[in-house]
Amino acid sequence: MERPTAPNLNTSSVGESWADNMPIIIETSHQRSQQYGLRPESPPDFCPLARNDLSLLIEQNRLLHAHAIPAMETLYQQIVNTHNMVILTDANGVIVHSLGDDDFLEKASRVALQPGVAWSERSRGTNAIGTAIAERMPTLVHADQHYLTANHFLTCSAAPIADHLGRVIGVLDVSGDQRSYHKHTMALVRMSALMIENQLFSATFEESITLHFHARPEFIGTLMEGIASFSPGGRFLAANRNGLFQLGLSFAALQSHSFSSLFGLPVSALYDHNRTASPGLLDLCMHSGVRVYGRAQLRLANTVFQQSLAPDRAPPATSAVAANQAAATARRLSGLRYLRTGDPQLELVIEKVTRVLGRDIPIMIMGETGTGKELLAQAIHNDSPRAASPFVAVNCASIPETLIESELFGYEDGAFTGARKKGAVGKILQANGGTLFLDEIGDMPFSLQARLLRVLQERMVTPLGSDKSIPVNVELICATNHNLRERMARGLFREDLYYRLNGLVVKLPPLRERTDLETVVKKILASESNNGRYHVSDEILGLFRRHRWPGNFRQLTNLLRTALVMAGDEHEIGLRHMPDDFLDDIEHEPARDDRAGAGADAGTARMMASGANLEEMEQSVIVRSLEAHGGNVSATARALGVSRNTIYRKLPHLK
Repeated sequence: MERPTAPNLNTSSVGESWADNMPIIIETSHQRSQQYGLRPESPPDFCPLARNDLSLLIEQNRLLHAHAIPAMETLYQQIVNTHNMVILTDANGVIVHSLGDDDFLEKASRVALQPGVAWSERSRGTNAIGTAIAERMPTLVHADQHYLTANHFLTCSAAPIADHLGRVIGVLDVSGDQRSYHKHTMALVRMSALMIENQLFSATFEESITLHFHARPEFIGTLMEGIASFSPGGRFLAANRNGLFQLGLSFAALQSHSFSSLFGLPVSALYDHNRTASPGLLDLCMHSGVRVYGRAQLRLANTVFQQSLAPDRAPPATSAVAANQAAATARRLSGLRYLRTGDPQLELVIEKVTRVLGRDIPIMIMGETGTGKELLAQAIHNDSPRAASPFVAVNCASIPETLIESELFGYEDGAFTGARKKGAVGKILQANGGTLFLDEIGDMPFSLQARLLRVLQERMVTPLGSDKSIPVNVELICATNHNLRERMARGLFREDLYYRLNGLVVKLPPLRERTDLETVVKKILASESNNGRYHVSDEILGLFRRHRWPGNFRQLTNLLRTALVMAGDEHEIGLRHMPDDFLDDIEHEPARDDRAGAGADAGTARMMASGANLEEMEQSVIVRSLEAHGGNVSATARALGVSRNTIYRKLPHLK
C-alpha cells in the first residue's frame, strides 16, 4: 500500500518516533547555519517589523491567526508558570503572536523572541521554529543544540502547521528555560498544531460534504479522526493528515477518486442518510477493504445541496420553521438551567442573572481564568429575548493592540495599509440586535476605552476611516479575571467606563471551591466521549477533590480529554491514565481541609431543597464566608466580590 503523505509536508504514522532522527536533523541544520555565514558567537539580531508592517502580516495570516489563538490559549493553560511561552509564526518563521509567563517573556526579549522578529534558520541558525520549517516536521532543539550561543538557555519544541495541500503556513512553538524541559511538551505542541490544522480544514471546505471517519467509532470527533471533503457530486477535494494516513493513498492519487470509489457507497446515499431525524454513524468499507465508521456533514446553506435534497424535503416555509425550532432547542440545551449542577454559589449567580434578562442591564462576570465565564455569557444570551440574534465574543487580551480597534469598530476601504478592499464590519456591528461579550475587558488598551465608552453611551459606531456613525443596539456582557478597582487605582482602567459596565456584577467560584465536582466530571466525560461509558475511579476523584485546580475547568477538561485517550477501551479512568505533571502537582501539594466549607455548602444546599428564597441563600453564603475569614468583613467582601456596605446591608447586626 502506498504510504500516505501530504505532498509538501513530512508526516509520520502513529508509533514512528520522530525523536530518533533528531541528532541527524540537528547536525544537518548546523551545517546549513554555517553555509548561511552565521557565527555561533553572533549576538541576537534585534530587527522586528515596524508596527504597521506587523499589522499587515497578521492581516495576511488572518485565518491562521484566528484559528490558532484558542489553541494557543488552551496550550498555555497547560504549561502556565513553567517559565515557557507559546509562539505562532508565519510560513517564514516571523513571530505573529505569543503568550507567556511574564518572568520568561523578559528573558525571551533579550534574544528577540518576540512578535515581528524572524526565526528562520537563515536569521537565527539552528532553532526549533526555523528547523521545523526547513525539515517540514516536528523539531525539538534543546540548550546547546541551538547554533547561536546566545540561545543556549532555551529549550524549544515546534510543529509545522499545514494547509489542506500540505504546504507549511505557520509554526506552533513552545520555548522556555532549558532547565524547565519536559518530555511531554512536544506531544502537547503536536496535538495543538493538529487541532489548528483540522479547524483550518473545516473552515476551508464549508460548502462541501465533509466525512469524519475512523475504524473505531469512539475516535470520531477527536484529533485521531480522519476528515475528507467532497464536492456535492462526490468528487474528492482534500483530506486532513489522519485522513490521508487512513485512506492509504497520496494526495495526488486521491485526485482521481470519488466518495463512491473510496467508501463503496453512492453519494446519494449520504443525502438519504442525512434526511433521517437523527442520523447515526455510517458503516463504510474503504477501497482497501478496511471497515470504518463515519459521520457526514452536509452544509445545507449550499444551494446545490438544497436542490439535491429538495424532492424529499418539506416546502421551504416548513423547513425554515423546522430550522428555527431546531435552533431554539439547541439554545435551550445550552441555557442557564443546564449550568445548574448543585453548587450553591453558582445557583446564586444564576438566580441573579435570571432576574435581569432582557432588562438592558450590563452584566460583569468576575472569576479566575478557566471558570467558565464565556459559557455563562453564552447561556445568558440563549435564555434572553435576543437569543435568535447574534452572540459575538471578543477576547480583548488575545487580539494584538494594533488590531483591536479595527476588530471592534470595523474599517472602511483604505483606512490603513493592508486593509481589505471594501473594508470590514467590526464585532460591535456584527452583534447588532444581539449580545456582545467582551472577555478579559480588563486587558483592553487604555486608549480604546474612551471610544468604547462613547459607543455604549451614544449607541453609535464609527468605523475607522469613515465619517458616518451607524446606530447599534447590543446587550453587553463583560468578563475579567482582574480586580478592576485595582487597575483603576493604577491608571490602567477608566473609572467612567467601569461604572458604565458595572450593572450586575457576579463572581464565578473557582473549581476548588465548588461542591459539584463529581457531577461536573461526569458531564465532561459524557461530552468528550459522546457517551456515558467512562467514569473515574474513587481514587482519582479523591485526588481531584484535593487538587487546587489553578486552571479551573479548562485544566480539568484537558486532563480528562487526555485521560480518555489514554484509557482507550478501559471504562474506568485510573491513576495510570493521569499525566505525570498532574501527579507531580498532587505529590507536592499540601492537603486541603475542606470540612468547614463542605459543611457550609451542605447547609446551603439544604436551604435550597427546603425552598429558601434568594435573600436567605445570600445571607447563608455571607455567613459561611465570614466564618471562613474569622469574622473579617473586608476579607469576606473581597472574597465574594462585593462591597463592605453590601455585607452590612445583608447582615445589619454586624453594624
